[in-house]
Amino acid sequence: MNTSPIPRRHFLRSSTALIALPALASLGFRRFASAAAPVAPPKRLIFLGFGWGITTESWFPDIKQPGADYILPDGLAPLAPHKKDFTIVQGLCNKYSNDGHWGSTMWLTGANRFAEPGQSFHNSISADQVAAAKLGLNTRFASMQLNGSENSDSSGHGPGLSMAWDISGKPIGGHKGPVEAFHRLFSKDTTPIEQQKAMLAQKRSVLDTVLENANAMKRGLGKTDTAKLDEYFQGIRDIETRLSKDEQWIGVPQPKAPLPEPQPGLAGREEIALMYDIILAAIQTDSTRVLTYRQPVSTLLTSIGIKVEAHDMSHYHSTLGEKLDASQRRDLAQSELLAGLITKLKATKEADGTRLFDHTALAYGSNIRTEHNLDNCPTLITGGGAGIKLGQNIVAAKDTPLCNAWLTLLHGIGVETERHGDSSGVITELIA
Repeated sequence: MNTSPIPRRHFLRSSTALIALPALASLGFRRFASAAAPVAPPKRLIFLGFGWGITTESWFPDIKQPGADYILPDGLAPLAPHKKDFTIVQGLCNKYSNDGHWGSTMWLTGANRFAEPGQSFHNSISADQVAAAKLGLNTRFASMQLNGSENSDSSGHGPGLSMAWDISGKPIGGHKGPVEAFHRLFSKDTTPIEQQKAMLAQKRSVLDTVLENANAMKRGLGKTDTAKLDEYFQGIRDIETRLSKDEQWIGVPQPKAPLPEPQPGLAGREEIALMYDIILAAIQTDSTRVLTYRQPVSTLLTSIGIKVEAHDMSHYHSTLGEKLDASQRRDLAQSELLAGLITKLKATKEADGTRLFDHTALAYGSNIRTEHNLDNCPTLITGGGAGIKLGQNIVAAKDTPLCNAWLTLLHGIGVETERHGDSSGVITELIA
């Protein structure tokens, strides 16, 4: 056996590559058994967001039944087999949210869009990116941003390129639909390694030149312009981080996909189900440990035979009847899809024999409750990855920020940040 010292980067690349191939996971543990104990499965964090909210009367449990002995509402009926393994948190909201068409824009940030004087839009870093700064160090992708294949406005998500926002509050692009997401994760880069290195070197050279010019320009600028330039520098640092990540993974083969290549043209229910499978595959192969999915609503309605427009459906209180029926059928379809994902997380085994579910924290919900109401954001949390107390109907104290839930999840997966967004502390009732 070769006992020569293994450089840190080489070890991380090698171990990650082994972890990325589920069939070789046990082989990997045997290979290094004499040198170190098996590594515990990593923590993962997933956010699944939808627009236009839910049907208030049939999605939320009765607030008079807090704790574990609550009656599961009709809108969550498909989740009955998993009732002991998820928790509903009621009463949470982003206090600064004021646009009833934005189901995802501020959902993970809790930002005040008017926080910057003279600007009509401002955002801050999203919870997934806070997690990615730690959980994403040793994976090919620090995080993955997934989108539905339809226009985000038709699904009530609001501005943004995905649900993720960087440290400067700028939108982060996402992969649209299952075909694009699949190829990003599992398609082999056929570019020769030396050419890949040359391309990265060229990008670094350009970046160095830009940085040098920007530093020269900074001298003599006023306060406002200096602030803008600092924001620009942050963008450059983000590019540098991505280039370093690309360099780390040159020559490390993509993992073998644990599912077939998707067929193009899927929409609605079929698309969401397949995207859930891709999310499962992404964490199963340890390609990433942090994901967001801005899922479609409009095409979901069409795929289950509903002709009511998604936005009109959210106004079911005005006419009831067809709109109310559409809203409730939407809830059932989304709950069935989520139940399927939870089932697969439980069925998928880690290298140590535990379930993927046991090491994953998953939050599901929207910034919109129903119509254009932004109070009591629908919030469902599942998975054992963050040490959350599951099987509960938790009714939070009045004016509890939604970001308190995100802060609780972040602490649970080992990210010890003092606060997030407008958080005022963790939700103690959520902690197991």
